[in-house]
Amino acid sequence: MAVQLAAQRAKAWARMGDRRQVELALDQGRRILEGLPYPENLDHHFVVDPAKFDFYAMDCYRIVGENGLAEVYADEVIRSSTDSSGIVRKPMRVAEAQITLGVVAARAGDLDRAVDLGRQALSGNRRSLPSLAMVATDLSAVLTKQYPDAPETRDFADELRAVKAAPSA
Repeated sequence: MAVQLAAQRAKAWARMGDRRQVELALDQGRRILEGLPYPENLDHHFVVDPAKFDFYAMDCYRIVGENGLAEVYADEVIRSSTDSSGIVRKPMRVAEAQITLGVVAARAGDLDRAVDLGRQALSGNRRSLPSLAMVATDLSAVLTKQYPDAPETRDFADELRAVKAAPSA
């Protein structure tokens, strides 16, 4: 539980824009996690496995604009959430990692890749709508800021609105 609290604290600091406090909270969470035995049941809601902590770190780095670190963690989240045969075992983690990669692409000037990754994330058949919508809203905001007149920006915003308006499955 202390690991999750540290991760949530890091996310809160990220939303407030305090990168130093993000690092301190992530470091605290990593130290606690390293001192724990490897969990027997990774599907238990209150268990934080190393891959889940990487997921939290990915979010933090995306939010504070640390694109290189956000990309590294997003790639790791996708890798650890996909089995050796290519089957995605953690679809929500992968969807949020795709959004993170989309944000990084948008910030780097690659509008097409950003929108493609965002659409991939929104097209998945399993959705935790509040979490996915919040992360996708981050991508939409970056697109709107950097590409306000691009039709792709408007199209993605429309797709996101449709996802938010759809009844939860």
